[in-house]
Amino acid sequence: MKPDPSGQTAADLGRAIGRGAIDPIDLCEFYLDAIAAHEASGSVFSTITASRAREEAHAASHRAKHGTRRGLLDGVPVSWKDLFDLAGTRTEAGTRLLSGRTPSVDAAVVSNATRAGVVTLGKCHMSELAFSGLGLNPMTATAPNALDVSRAPGGSSSGSAASVALGLAAASIGSDTGGSVRIPAAWNGLVGLKTSCGTLPLNGAVPLCRRFDTVGPICRSVEDAALLLSVLAGKAARPPETAPVGTLKLLSLNVEHLGPSDPTPSNAFSRDIEKLRKAGAHVAETSLEYIDDAFKLSGCLYTAEAYGLWRDAIESSPDSMFGQIKSRFATGASFSGPDYVAAWDRMNRLRRRFAADCSEYDAILLPATANSAPKISRLTEDDSYYAEQNLLALRNTRIANLFDYCAITLPNDTQGCGLMLMAPPGQEIRLLQIAHGVERMITN
Repeated sequence: MKPDPSGQTAADLGRAIGRGAIDPIDLCEFYLDAIAAHEASGSVFSTITASRAREEAHAASHRAKHGTRRGLLDGVPVSWKDLFDLAGTRTEAGTRLLSGRTPSVDAAVVSNATRAGVVTLGKCHMSELAFSGLGLNPMTATAPNALDVSRAPGGSSSGSAASVALGLAAASIGSDTGGSVRIPAAWNGLVGLKTSCGTLPLNGAVPLCRRFDTVGPICRSVEDAALLLSVLAGKAARPPETAPVGTLKLLSLNVEHLGPSDPTPSNAFSRDIEKLRKAGAHVAETSLEYIDDAFKLSGCLYTAEAYGLWRDAIESSPDSMFGQIKSRFATGASFSGPDYVAAWDRMNRLRRRFAADCSEYDAILLPATANSAPKISRLTEDDSYYAEQNLLALRNTRIANLFDYCAITLPNDTQGCGLMLMAPPGQEIRLLQIAHGVERMITN
């Protein structure tokens, strides 16, 4: 009998493999069948690596039967955002500019996961060159929002989130430069972890802005996020400990000075705060007005580097790009080298100030996004609305990227919303401990 992993976490599946209740071969075939059925009318996967998946699943099955499993996730199938290199497999980062690009070696994180026994199902559609928080990609394909197909899926790791939410993979690995893991995770009812810069290797990942690019998992639980973080780093998979909520000192960051938010995520956030306070957590509130200064710098910091990396490719084939994405890249041409250096100098001073102001708290709290997933129909018909909603989607998440904090979004009691927790750079383990306790409170 084939297994039915629907709704199960990657950790649950790993434990089932460990006790002999599921064979990795059967598990792999379940997902390949599900993918084939969905892709007949869907657009989640850019490439399905069935031969590789079956080979890896057979090896994992052999290890399971002989007591030589490499860890809890050995034999668990995952998907990858289409900017991580897979040897011999097209990696095009959602853009026609890279059509046919086929690397010869795996990305570093793919190699680490493979050594841990993780099974690779394939590559997922994404926003073009990862430069949008909405997930629309008329040049290749737009992955669906699993909760409401009429709405944007979130980007740029759109297909990654859809693959997990639709039951086509146990987990997925995305990247986050301004919110690209957390936005689609929140809008699809999932957990998304943004690591701080340097925590996970970027070798073999198509870049957008190397000084902001990070790798992170999209999955069903904080436990899964912790396990995947370990294996992506080339370490033994370790489940998180739990920080008691009643001992936490948390900071609710008021960002009203950045502009209005949609009421749905704001109201969900207020309920989350109330639940945490009832559980005994101390939750203070503050408004750090200089975050607006960081946002004013971000146009230069992001677009100057992104355009510098991709200028030649874009200018050689401008009609190959979605106009909204091309326009974002093109703004980078307006900044000079001295502008970029001065912006980074100012940003580094703001980072030190932010770290000092937040140092006494265990984590910082925000709604994952300031808006709910917008309707695709309006986004495709109204360019100004697209630009407005894209920036609104990225507003809260981008704070963690600008200040190089690690962050995680957790689904709460409102469909398509998420609670975001942030912690200082390099503190992913502590953040996961906190999130593991918070996760149990906000979904009740």
